[in-house]
Formats: sequence, C-alpha cells, structure tokens
Amino acid sequence: MSVVPNELTDQVALVTGASSGIGEATAEALAANGASVALAARREDELAELADRIESDGGDALVIPTDVTDESQVETMVETAHEESGRLDILVNNAGVMLLERVEDADTGDFRQMAEVNLLGLMNATHAALPIMQDQGEGHVVNLSSVAGRKAYAGSSAYNATKFGVNGFTEALRQEVTDNSRIRTTLIEPGAVDTELPDHIPSNDQQEQIQGMMESIAPLTGEDIARSILYAVTQPPHVDVNEILIRPTEQEL
Repeated sequence: MSVVPNELTDQVALVTGASSGIGEATAEALAANGASVALAARREDELAELADRIESDGGDALVIPTDVTDESQVETMVETAHEESGRLDILVNNAGVMLLERVEDADTGDFRQMAEVNLLGLMNATHAALPIMQDQGEGHVVNLSSVAGRKAYAGSSAYNATKFGVNGFTEALRQEVTDNSRIRTTLIEPGAVDTELPDHIPSNDQQEQIQGMMESIAPLTGEDIARSILYAVTQPPHVDVNEILIRPTEQEL
C-alpha cells in the first residue's frame, strides 16, 4: 500500500544557512509544502530577498539574522522561531563551511571556524530546540553532513573531522530520543553539490581539485538535496528516515 506523505501545513521549520545553496532551496521547498519557515544566516539582505519570494508565493517566512558560532545568538534564534508561532517542528542544521587545506599548511583559525560552524553550531541549535520538541511531544532534527562524514580525504582532514562529528552526534541523539517516539532525526550526506562552498577554499590546489571534479560530472543542486529533506520530513510519524547518502550519478568517491 502506498503511503501519502504528511503535508507540512501548520508546522514550523527553522533552517540555518538559509541565505544560499541547500539552505535556500530547502526553505523554499518546505514553505511550498505548507510550513512556516524561519530563515537564519548571517547575510540579512539575502534572507530578506528569500523571505519576499516565499511570501509572494503565498508562504510564511521569518528572517532571523544569526551567526551560529555565537551560542547566545543560536539560543535567541531558536527562541525567536518558537515564540513567533508557539511551535518548532523541524530544525534543519544546514550552516556550514568547507575550508580545505592539508594539515601542514593549514591556518588553525580555519580549523576553529569549521568546528564552530559545522559542528558546535549544529550541536548548540539542537540543544536549544530539543526541549521545545520534547514539550510538544514531537519534532524532527535534520543535520547536514557530507560524504566526507563517511570517507576521509587527503587535504580534507579538518572538514572530515567536523562531518564525522556530525554523523556521530546525530546517531547518538537518535538513540537518546527513542523514548519519545515522535521525535525524529535525519542525517543528510550529500556528495558534490553546486553551491558557493568551494569558492571559499583557501588552498588553491584543493580548490582546483574540487572545481575540476565539479566540471567533470553533473553535480547535484540545492534543489536535489531539498527534495531529500522534504521526503524525510513528510513521512508518517512512525517512520524515521535516519540517513540519506546522496551522490551525483557520476561521482565515484
């Protein structure tokens, strides 16, 4: 028997890193399926433009400028999203940076930035949102990892470390919330996606390697990843899609 996915009408979703790429596409997909979306990122102008597009299409969007490396801002982000509507049903921890360098050449500030954005920001947002979901008796935490959370690559050590951390955190969280069967967790692990992340790689060699790979295959788009997230969050309450690994058809590793 086929199961019709639940619609997201009357649900509230908070998306970090919503100013571009996967986060932007995810926010639009969730709003198009009926959710009210809270949009979080540092770039307020981009968030405002996204909110205007969502609202012009009949959706509901709230802009919350946030730097996820600042724990107090993360707490305020979650509180604001919750207070606006009295609910928080879906948290999409998407904010991330990919500063690829070999260990011997790396700026340790880049280590810190990736740890704070990719891992600690995600952990702090989840920590702030979880009591709300527990009080509701339901909720869904979606964490963006990467194929780099499964496989280590030379030149990607620190990025690998943060994404392996996201994987471990998400699985442990899943086990912790099984006593409340209506709180779900999903780990999304994309392969090569056409976003602005590679533009910020500090190592020329690593940037050229990534760009060469992207040019040699048909990479995923933010919309591709958004559809996978939408699939997970629209399943019936007793179905928890724990993990989705999604690569371009032509990507080997």
